[in-house]
Amino acid sequence: MVRIRAGRSSLGCLFTLLIVSAAIYFGLNVGEAYWNFYQYEDAMKQELKFNGVRPDSVILAHLWTQADSLGLPEDAKDLSIDRDPRTRIIRVSADYTEQIELPLTVRVISFHPHAEDTY
Repeated sequence: MVRIRAGRSSLGCLFTLLIVSAAIYFGLNVGEAYWNFYQYEDAMKQELKFNGVRPDSVILAHLWTQADSLGLPEDAKDLSIDRDPRTRIIRVSADYTEQIELPLTVRVISFHPHAEDTY
């Protein structure tokens, strides 16, 4: 009696390898966009924590530099800074979109990084 062992076909292994490779390739594109968002939002929080008492122009310049270094779209530099003198809270936020290339489509993802702290 001859038994056919599963996994002996090279075509099945190649197909599995192709699917796994495609998932990793496209997953990295999506992951990079979310990682850049996280880094940008973290830069906002750090900027407010350590430089919240500085003028808005200094905060904007630092965050524009961070957006450039992360390779974010130009609309990520359209920042809004609000100070509430009564509660001494400063808020910074931005809105931008990234286009992610997926198989047979391009997905547009909106990001809304924000941070707030006292000054």
